[in-house]
Order: sequence, then structure tokens, then C-alpha cells
Amino acid sequence: MNTKKIINVWEICASLWVLYIFLWSLPYKFTWHPHTENIFWTIGTWMSETISLSVGNAFSSYGAYVIWTLELIVSIILIAALYFTARKMNDTASLFFGVWWLGAMFLMIGAVFFHLVTPLGIEVNDDGGSLFRAAVSIVCIWWVFFAYNFSNLKKKFL
Repeated sequence: MNTKKIINVWEICASLWVLYIFLWSLPYKFTWHPHTENIFWTIGTWMSETISLSVGNAFSSYGAYVIWTLELIVSIILIAALYFTARKMNDTASLFFGVWWLGAMFLMIGAVFFHLVTPLGIEVNDDGGSLFRAAVSIVCIWWVFFAYNFSNLKKKFL
């Protein structure tokens, strides 16, 4: 098996891991689960104290729905990327994977930021830090693919 095939298999496995994380969390955010309520209330309170009361109140009330919507959009883009990969439409798949990884990275950098900077902390609702570790894993996976794809793009265009 050549290196390109190994990278493709690894990219699909990593993508499925991130898709699992996003899809697993959607029902919690959409139904305003008590854990979700605690997370967004904690961050919203912090925003009220550091940015403005209106921003904090808006985040506390609607933040979960905004993140839910973005995670759903990013998940749909990934499903499209996997579909195009299966259909051997490599250029289209690459475009969708690129958009997907960019969206996932921004969402998870935001998650890591809020875990580290706000009173939310690394361990949330006695989860042992699993939400934080999931976000960090996605950011790390993104950097690996960015480094690999950047070197390929550099070879191709420079």
C-alpha cells in the first residue's frame, strides 16, 4: 500500500471521528440538555462580565443553537466530501474536505479557547475533560492534514 492510500484512509478515519463528535453533540445542544445549558450559561456569564451584558445574554440564550447549526452544516459538508470521494470525484472531494476541515478547525479552536480562558475549565459537568480532549484532538488532526496538504500544494504550485 502506498503512502497516498495510507494518508487517504487515515484522513477518512479521522474525518469519521470528527463527524462522530459533531453528530453526537447535536442532540444535546438542540434539546438544550442541562449540560449544554450549563456550558453556554457559564460562557455567557463570563462574556457578560468581560465583553458586555447583551453579548453574554445573547450567547447564553442562543449560542448553543448557533454552534449546533454550524456543526450541522460542517457535518453535511463532510458527508458530501465522503460521497464525492466514494464516487472518485477527487477534485470536488478535495474542495469539500478543505472547506470542512477549515470549518471544523474554527469551531474547535473556539471550543478550546472557551475551555481554557473562561471559568468553564477543562473538566465540564464531571466529564473528566472528555469535551476538551475531543476539541484538542480535532485541532491536532487538522494541523497534521494542513501540514501534509500544504507540502503537497507547495510542490504542485511552487
